[in-house]
Amino acid sequence: MKFRKTEALKGEVTIPGDKSISHRAVMLGAISRGTTRITNFLRGADCLSTIACFRKMGISIEEFPEEILVHGNGLHGLHAPTDILDVGNSGTTARLISGILAGQSFESTLTGDASICRRPMKRIITPLSMMGADVKSLRENGCAPLAIRGSRLQGIHYESPVASAQVKSCVLLAGLYADKETSVTEPYVSRDHSERMLASFGADIKTENCTVTIQPEPKLTGQDVAVPGDISSAAYFIAAALLVPGSELLIKNVGINPTRDGILGVCRRMGADIAILNKREHGREPVADLLVRYSALKGTVIEGAEIPTLIDELPVLAVLAAFAEGRTVIRDAQELKVKESNRLDILVHHLSAMGADVTGTEDGMIIRGGRPLHGAVLESHLDHRIAMSFAVAGIAAKGETEILQADCVDISYPGFYRYLLER
Repeated sequence: MKFRKTEALKGEVTIPGDKSISHRAVMLGAISRGTTRITNFLRGADCLSTIACFRKMGISIEEFPEEILVHGNGLHGLHAPTDILDVGNSGTTARLISGILAGQSFESTLTGDASICRRPMKRIITPLSMMGADVKSLRENGCAPLAIRGSRLQGIHYESPVASAQVKSCVLLAGLYADKETSVTEPYVSRDHSERMLASFGADIKTENCTVTIQPEPKLTGQDVAVPGDISSAAYFIAAALLVPGSELLIKNVGINPTRDGILGVCRRMGADIAILNKREHGREPVADLLVRYSALKGTVIEGAEIPTLIDELPVLAVLAAFAEGRTVIRDAQELKVKESNRLDILVHHLSAMGADVTGTEDGMIIRGGRPLHGAVLESHLDHRIAMSFAVAGIAAKGETEILQADCVDISYPGFYRYLLER
């Protein structure tokens, strides 16, 4: 896919549904009683992998143009899967479904694509094993494929070494099947979509500072879930509008959950003109429209507790920093090394290839912004966020940028290039 400097972005764009919330709506719908109706579901490859996995465990899921209907069988209503559970490229599916599988009365095997089979699963194997689950890495490398023998679980208090919503959610979902309450404490608060949705489905769950506690064996009931637009997908249009002179873009129906909206604070700190309009709630999730205007940006520091609130947006923030005047420092972002790709190394390489002055560090990078960027031929490394971030760089840089294997964006944003280029 090739990109050149574009004209100003004008008008409005509506962002596809939030990937994290779409996953969780299917999972909780499957283990609830009754029907869960999901609107604005993200029909990307990752979320479709979640649907496929639960269908293999006997859950009836109907797909219509405007909604997804999940006919749940209750907390103990899953059946032994008819085949290996293939999560594709979805780390969310792999880690969250493992928590549910750990409490079942059957055995299952979970695998995924080559990227998933390199991503660290020891971070969930450890707490699940502490709860009494039998979870094995079949290649004995701490990665998928995983063999999970369901068992009666013990409630624990888990001190997570990382602020990870996937780890936290895995343990909380396993806690639904435990013999007593289960709690998770994180070093910083990660995204809280699981907590909000579990509460709306009827779970007894409480949050205090960085600790979440859930009681076992709730009566979960199917719900109507209106999925807000994904702020991680909105991030690319925020960045594009900020970088392309003359732009004024209204981004509709964006989730602004405070555990996910770190990008807004960082952009404003960099001098971005972003107005938050029409605030409202869909279920328990805050939603708004974002009016973004072209802005002259300056460097900043991104670190600490802020990192979990924008971990998926760091690649596009690094692109913004390369165009901004002054120095940007990104710290405490070592989690980017174990995403779909080693995003830290790739960001340093790709930004340098486009002419940016960037130095990698052990847990982030230093970007000395303001140098003119030029086009380059870049590998996506089959990472959707790398591809979309450098598509944005390509429409703001001089010359032509080509992204190889660019269709990996279908994982989270089918049709992204059409929306970006045909405005």
